[in-house]
Amino acid sequence: MAKIVAVVGKSGSGKTSTIEYLTSNLSREGFSIGSIKHVHEPDFTIDKKGKDTWKYAQAGAKKIAIIAPTEVVIIKKKEDQRIELEETIKRLEEGLDVIFLEGFHSLIAKRRDVFKIIAAENKEDLRRTLEGTIHPIIAITGRVAKLKPKISNLEIPLIDMYREGRKLVQLVKDQLTK
Repeated sequence: MAKIVAVVGKSGSGKTSTIEYLTSNLSREGFSIGSIKHVHEPDFTIDKKGKDTWKYAQAGAKKIAIIAPTEVVIIKKKEDQRIELEETIKRLEEGLDVIFLEGFHSLIAKRRDVFKIIAAENKEDLRRTLEGTIHPIIAITGRVAKLKPKISNLEIPLIDMYREGRKLVQLVKDQLTK
């Protein structure tokens, strides 16, 4: 069963950079990685108007698969806007060591079975994201890490990914190998 690590924070806080860095380093060390990104735009679609898959959906198909030599994509059309995080994790986790979630703060903030990394832009952003977020929190990263000397009262490691990235990788590895 894959471990789940959510990187949470507002847009522009460094979530994608954090996941990209961790994925690159951990996959090089032999870990098998998956990721799930939360998209907030209600009308977002990977399916482009006019393409064959779009035509199938317009005709009434609820699930459409696209199979190419190097990718498989399954599009599931939904009537509601309920986020199917648990179902997606179950479908994705086979053969993976870790699944990184980008976002989903409101769904995972109070979950003890999800490791969290908080990405924040500044002290106020960090305070808001920490509010209501329970442990396990592995680390804090993002632009706020440049303020490290001014934020000394934290019990959670504050890591500047560009100078201390290996430390963040090690903290995540520690959780994966427990």
